[in-house]
Amino acid sequence: MATRRAAAYSIGDLARATGVKPTTIRFYEAESLLPAPARTEGGHRIYGQRHLDRLGFIRHARELGFAMPDIRSLLDLADHPERDCTAAHGVAKAQIAAIDAKLRRLQALRAEISRVAAACGGGRAEECLILEVLADHRHGHCTDPGHGADGDGSSAGVQPAHASAGG
Repeated sequence: MATRRAAAYSIGDLARATGVKPTTIRFYEAESLLPAPARTEGGHRIYGQRHLDRLGFIRHARELGFAMPDIRSLLDLADHPERDCTAAHGVAKAQIAAIDAKLRRLQALRAEISRVAAACGGGRAEECLILEVLADHRHGHCTDPGHGADGDGSSAGVQPAHASAGG
């Protein structure tokens, strides 16, 4: 009967298998998110299936937008399967709230850009409302959903400053 060898990956193999760059793998090791790998006599890292699985977990969590402290907490919980998962639920709910806040901000940004773009009729750059609005450094509140509205949510009052000055 043949003995089954455990999977052994170089850092390059692990990087290719997970889509994570070798420098990031080393960073995760330094941060103790990945356990230290075995080393060859020449000092090269040798990773196993546990590293592959854990790195996949980290990569997936990063893709979902979890911050490193949250990933650390989730990994700690995964390392202790006998624990209650209420903490994981809390981390996930907090991430949902953060995503919702980002979506609201993106919607406000889209509304502002749409408002300005709709008011721009083209023409010469010196008369461009888009460029004028971007140059207005007193600005900085575009993420307010009511920004630019005439009270009813419309953008009818948008005009370049030069148009209201008689030209």
